[in-house]
Formats: sequence, C-alpha cells, structure tokens
Amino acid sequence: MNATETVEAYYAALRAGDPLGPFFAGDGDREVVKFGLSERLVGTEAVRAGLREQTETTADWTVDSRALRVTERDGYAWFSDDVRLCWTDAETGERHAYDTRWSGTLEATGEARDWQFVGLHVSTADDLSE
Repeated sequence: MNATETVEAYYAALRAGDPLGPFFAGDGDREVVKFGLSERLVGTEAVRAGLREQTETTADWTVDSRALRVTERDGYAWFSDDVRLCWTDAETGERHAYDTRWSGTLEATGEARDWQFVGLHVSTADDLSE
C-alpha cells in the first residue's frame, strides 16, 4: 500500500468505526503527534488512547475527501486535504459536522515498509463552541 492508499484506508477505517491506532508509528524513537479539532495528543500511547476513546464515544462518521494531495519521497510522505467531517456523539445522539483541513506526515516503517502517520493535524475555521 502506498502513502495515498494509507490515507484513504485511514478515512475508510474512521467511517467504519475500525481501530485507528495501527495507522500511527508505534516505536519509542519518535514523538508522534496528532492534533484534532479540540485536542493535542503527543506520543504513540496518547494518540492510540485518544483514538480508542473517540471510536468508543462516536458513530456514523462521514469523511468526504475533497482535495487529497500526497507526495512521497525516500520513505517519507506528506499530505493535505479538505474534508467534510461529520459524526454522531454516541452518548447524546448529537450530530456534529465541520469543513476541516487535514495535513500530515507519514513514514514507511518496518521491513515491509508500511506507511504510518508520524504527524496528523485536523483543523477547522468553524467555531467549536456552537
């Protein structure tokens, strides 16, 4: 799977409610970081714990990629995208929807050279207090 296919597989896993932690690099050599709409997670364990909680407390994800661009070079890749992101709060039933901007960095890891995120940033220009 190349870097583009990895980003697309991440979107598909988010839609399906599948585990997202395996998409992030897992060794202790680097400080993996993930910025979401309202959180900053640093380190593989914090990212994976945050993603597990997200999966447990949300449902019915829509991830509508509108402008995915990926560049790969020498075992590293970076990407950007505009994504319509929607989900339902599993506890309250409240539906959330945002136009988001995504950017991130991936590294080809392990002997199989699997692509994994080492950085992911999701943001919106929307007011989150609404």
